[in-house]
Amino acid sequence: MVEVETISVPDLEQPAEILIDHWGVPHIYAKDETDLFFVQGFNAARDRLFQIDLWRRRGLGRLAEAFGPSFIEEDEATRLFIYRGEMGPEWAAYGKDGRQIVTSFVAGINAYIEWLEKHPQRMPFEFKTFNYAPAHWSPEDVVRIRSHGLTGNLDAEVERAKMACVGELKSDQFRLRLEPAWETRIPEGLDPCLPKDVLKNFRLATQSVHAMPKSPAGAADQNVLPPNDSSMAEARAESNNWVISPEKSATGRAIMANDPHREYVEPSIRYIVDLNSPTLHVAGIGEPAIPGISNGHNDWIAFGGTYFAIDQQDLYVYELNPANRDQYSYQSHWEAFRTIREEIPVKSQAAVTEELKFTRHGPVIFVDEARKRAFAARTQWLEPGMSAYMASLRYLHAKTFEEFRQALETWGTPPINHVYADVKGNIGWVAMGFCPVRPNWDGLLPVPGDGRYEWNGQWSADQLPEKYNPASGYITTSNEMNLPQDYPYRQRKLGFEWSPPFRHERIEEVLSRQKRISIEDSMALQNDVVSIPARRLVSLLHSLGSDNGSTRAALTLLRNWNGNLDSDSPQAALEEVWFSRHLGPAFKQAVLSKTAAQTFESPDPTVMLEILEHPETHFRDNAFERRDHILLASLGDAYEELQKLQGADPSRWKWGQLQFNLLEHPLSLLVDEQTRSRINVGPIPKHGGRYTVNASGYRASDFRQTEGPSARLIVDVGNWDNSRAMNHPGQSGDPASRHYRDLATLWRFGQYFPLLYSRKAVEDATEKKIDLVPKKVSAQNF
Repeated sequence: MVEVETISVPDLEQPAEILIDHWGVPHIYAKDETDLFFVQGFNAARDRLFQIDLWRRRGLGRLAEAFGPSFIEEDEATRLFIYRGEMGPEWAAYGKDGRQIVTSFVAGINAYIEWLEKHPQRMPFEFKTFNYAPAHWSPEDVVRIRSHGLTGNLDAEVERAKMACVGELKSDQFRLRLEPAWETRIPEGLDPCLPKDVLKNFRLATQSVHAMPKSPAGAADQNVLPPNDSSMAEARAESNNWVISPEKSATGRAIMANDPHREYVEPSIRYIVDLNSPTLHVAGIGEPAIPGISNGHNDWIAFGGTYFAIDQQDLYVYELNPANRDQYSYQSHWEAFRTIREEIPVKSQAAVTEELKFTRHGPVIFVDEARKRAFAARTQWLEPGMSAYMASLRYLHAKTFEEFRQALETWGTPPINHVYADVKGNIGWVAMGFCPVRPNWDGLLPVPGDGRYEWNGQWSADQLPEKYNPASGYITTSNEMNLPQDYPYRQRKLGFEWSPPFRHERIEEVLSRQKRISIEDSMALQNDVVSIPARRLVSLLHSLGSDNGSTRAALTLLRNWNGNLDSDSPQAALEEVWFSRHLGPAFKQAVLSKTAAQTFESPDPTVMLEILEHPETHFRDNAFERRDHILLASLGDAYEELQKLQGADPSRWKWGQLQFNLLEHPLSLLVDEQTRSRINVGPIPKHGGRYTVNASGYRASDFRQTEGPSARLIVDVGNWDNSRAMNHPGQSGDPASRHYRDLATLWRFGQYFPLLYSRKAVEDATEKKIDLVPKKVSAQNF
């Protein structure tokens, strides 16, 4: 029996419908695109109001207004990165209808908030519990917020500067290999010894909201940064995608697969929606606070993306005027900071006025008073048209590869490997993103802000790589270094910091071996947990023995293991404890100076494996003996640690008893235990690892998975109802809804639901129908 609800809505021009299927996916039907995006906003608020309100508050620096004075510092930091430029070029970047789409979307959000004011019993529990109201939106709010978008590489610049500071810049290759082959050097005029907290404000501005328990006074006690675990760095922006041509597809049609990876939060950072009007029909994955979709399909093409590692940031260092700290040195004269005073509203107390300072390059994020230095971040976020994913609005109507490619020409951020497939069987890849031209440096270290190091425009869309209908019959990307061999990287210097190649290698291994790839094959591949690093490590152990009992037992356990990181695998538990907690430190100690080894946490896994496989390339004397000692001593230590963690009997060890997925509501620590269990999802035993296709970015400190593929999509191009999707743990942001966590079990076991597209298929799967009628139209006449 389909539940039916009718809602009268002002500002809606014509009647519209929301059909919600068994998996919580809203299928929105409207008579024109203005109403379509209005209803998308209305529905986003209906399903995810707390989440999108929190997104807006975080992005505009208005958390203290709802949660108290402990968030003033975070609000101040975030306001440094709000877009403050001209709105004309900003709106133009998102297409001729971009502004109207956002205006309609925001009007829909506000309409639902106004409806809630008349139906307070439907107000999400967060607002009731913490006694604040959802804010009304303006269209500019959506695009001025920047700091939620993926980007790089400020953190990497600072980590590399630490190595330069201790005289170990050449050893930085052990921390992160530069690709293509490149050797950086300290920019002229830079003192690489930076303040410890130089990126504190940047991290405050970009982190998710984390609230700690209430103080006796009743306000949130403090907001905290996520645990400082450098082992998570590799998983920051990892995703996989592939497109298969009809010649290699078991369906005889093209296939597009995508599994964007991000931080695991509750509610999910992703939202799946189907938008249908007479002039536009699209379905797929987006983010609830942004109109349209970014990964999915229309009637003609399918599209998806992974992060493409363009370096879009630089840290600038300035000499302050000793006589006037409001000035910095630029081209041999003193230039004044631009200062903006903003009032930050604070719950239960008077508003606070803060000064935000900017140089010609960007916001000042740190001042080193002792050494008379200031630090500012230059980032693509502050350029027009750089609101994350907003440029996807330009390709929603595309019908051909050329139209898709042209629509991407203003795509700025995040930098993306866009893959494409169409109903005619064509497949393609376009790498796109804002890429600054750095005429005289490589962007790998901070630079003096005195005028010697300036961006000189950006590389144009036709200077970025692309591919169309390759002979192989497929294209796949996984954030690996995928610049073509003949690409002029030394001139353009797009970026040198890429993800390890292991996921890409495994996908290539599977796709190249199979003559035909089916939808089911793609599902299995997205859930593949074969670890190439584990296989390579085990191969090094075949001929080794040991007199140590623990080491001998470990060798016996791992011998002939296939490298599958299954959740019930004892071998996976041992190998991952070894790899993430013991092998790296032992390797660093053996190959680096004590100073270099202490300066960074985890070695680059690609570099480490290559040296372990070919020790003669690094060690002059007794190379293989020294390599074997690293392997055996660290393996024995890992075995003994696992005995402490899971008992003496290795047959009872399980990787899924160590690694787990837990989705925490942002305010979970502010509520009682019963409520916390209702709003958090997990812990869920987890399989896979950092370098498997089914990627699991976990903290080595406690093996909690914090990043990975929360959403998955596989599109049968042309037979749209045969497409599959997943959104962990569910579509709804309401803990009382069954769609809040109903997909978690499917996600755990690698299962999917159908992403329906045709009206008949949608109606057959509908569990609730919401009829939206303009106020001027009688509900009885609908």
